[in-house]
Amino acid sequence: MTTAPPHPHRPENEFATQHHVYEPHIVGLPPLGPYIREVWRRRSFAFELSRTKLRAQHFNTVFGQLWLVLNPLFLAGVYFVLVDILRGGSSGPGYFAHLVVCIFAYHLVSDAVRSGTRAVVSGGRLILNSAFPRVLLPFASVISATKKFLPTMLVYIPFHIASGRSIDLQLLWIVPLTGLMIVLASGLAMIVSALQVYFRDLKNIIPYALRLGLYVSPILYFAEEMPQEYRWLLNANPIGQLLAAWSDAIILGISPTTTQLAVSCAWAFGLFLAGFLFFVSREREFAVRL
Repeated sequence: MTTAPPHPHRPENEFATQHHVYEPHIVGLPPLGPYIREVWRRRSFAFELSRTKLRAQHFNTVFGQLWLVLNPLFLAGVYFVLVDILRGGSSGPGYFAHLVVCIFAYHLVSDAVRSGTRAVVSGGRLILNSAFPRVLLPFASVISATKKFLPTMLVYIPFHIASGRSIDLQLLWIVPLTGLMIVLASGLAMIVSALQVYFRDLKNIIPYALRLGLYVSPILYFAEEMPQEYRWLLNANPIGQLLAAWSDAIILGISPTTTQLAVSCAWAFGLFLAGFLFFVSREREFAVRL
């Protein structure tokens, strides 16, 4: 790394008082303080990029928003029929509500990961022609996934009432648990978006990995129904205990346990930190490899 004096005709910005020049083939972290401040200063860029992506997906149209809700609802309906048949029609009154609300939550994370996989590769021209913190690209994918998720929670309300679920203060756990899901989704999106630059076939593997993640997560079943010998999957799965806490708070009306919160926070913040450091340490290579 070399440090160059400010250009006499170049206005100073808030990123740094010195201009740091990084060789594209060297892996390493930039000064994190100025980098994070620049990410915050340019946060509107991520929101605008997210808005552009959603407009391209017809999110601002009636049919686009309708399909946004119908897609996970159809999926929940299919799984309900299949699981109910396997159970001999013995699914409890709260099972469908559990299935719907957990699929909505899982779609928040899976949409962020799926879109994040293409965030850097599809932004090739932007990376080559503009100077900005590249981490804003996967962040924009997470913002888009969050915007898609929020309307689905309004759609869930009739299912919650129809299934006789309680409406009490335990539902306030939705706010911090949703925050943890966004943090977790951000970490995963940063990891897969950087890996996709090096391994272009990753985009073909991600859908299968997400489908496997759905099956091993407590979505098609309650966490309490898992056989004891498979309970370790809840801790090994980044979203396992988080979805268990999500269902307990919304469907059963009980507070998440200390174990659920501790494991969920460890996975969410651990993956976010690891994803951020991995992405930022590699981003100067992106322009060369795209």
